[in-house]
Amino acid sequence: MSNVNAILKKAKVSGDLSREEIAALLSITNETMLQKLYDTAYAVKAEFVGRVAYFRGLIECSNFCIKDCYYCGIRRSNQNVERFQMDEEEIFKEAMWAHEAEYGSCVIQSGERQDEAYIAMIERVVRRIAAASGGTMGITLSLGEQTEEVYRRWKDAGAHRYLLRIETTNPELYAKIHPADHSMEVRKACLESLRRTGYQVGTGVMMGLPGQTMEDLADDILFLKAIDIDMVGMGPYIPHSDTPMGQEIPAYTDAEKSAALQLGLKMIAVTRIVLRDINIAAATALQALEYTGREQGLKCGANVIMPNLTETEFRPKYQLYDNKPCTDENSAMCRGCLSGRIKGIGETIGFNERGDSLHYRKRVGE
Repeated sequence: MSNVNAILKKAKVSGDLSREEIAALLSITNETMLQKLYDTAYAVKAEFVGRVAYFRGLIECSNFCIKDCYYCGIRRSNQNVERFQMDEEEIFKEAMWAHEAEYGSCVIQSGERQDEAYIAMIERVVRRIAAASGGTMGITLSLGEQTEEVYRRWKDAGAHRYLLRIETTNPELYAKIHPADHSMEVRKACLESLRRTGYQVGTGVMMGLPGQTMEDLADDILFLKAIDIDMVGMGPYIPHSDTPMGQEIPAYTDAEKSAALQLGLKMIAVTRIVLRDINIAAATALQALEYTGREQGLKCGANVIMPNLTETEFRPKYQLYDNKPCTDENSAMCRGCLSGRIKGIGETIGFNERGDSLHYRKRVGE
């Protein structure tokens, strides 16, 4: 415990922690030491990015996917999913709702597609959102692996940020949770392409994967640091019953939910300590484990929340994991509910602000 205290003392003044030190922080289970970890991370957050939560209105525009990841509920081979695709007008309408609701930013997310019809539709709708908001609306895309040319087309149309989660940097673990035709090296190359095309680049991992160790997660954090990432979106692994991995793992018990939430919060805290000034999202998966999970994420170092804007008719069809929360709430309900809960923990909401990554702004000299 004295060693952990020494690491936390060091963490207050520097994020330059070793693999062993990061793994030691992630291994904390004592409640008193956990609170010290969370308090340290929150102090780093307050110093480097402020006690502000930025809203990103989430638009889940399609659950069609060409990928077949073993953990994901909308994987190509899942025959129990009712597929949907929003049209351009629906996506635009929801983005404008976010703009009028003073969110400052939206996120367009979908299953992965690489056909030209889809690529062109995204390009058009991004251009419309940028024009209609006078260029003030932050636009984040989370649309999977694409060519550098496609990334550039979407960037030129007006997108600012791109989130492409790597899920794990352990090659053996990556191979266990993906089919053989899914490549970690391709994903890394896509992250490099996004960097070259000028995006604020985001990635992230899943915590609590079968066979994953604290050293694996320490390596994940060091990878985020090594590639000089601007933002992170990560969450605990939660099984989906219609996936190969979900069929091997029974639904979580209350104790397992608690453990998964704790690991998710520790990863947010340690990532904040090591990476200091990046944007970190409090994932919806935290709320799937406990109702106040996202607020706890903010108290552990996260500074981004993604309220769901997807129409309620589509929400139940976009479930990457079982028991996803808020599938029956409309956009206005999400805004009011989250706003009250965030203010209740002493955070300010950055309404009408894009909330760009301070790390990115320093990196490009803004």
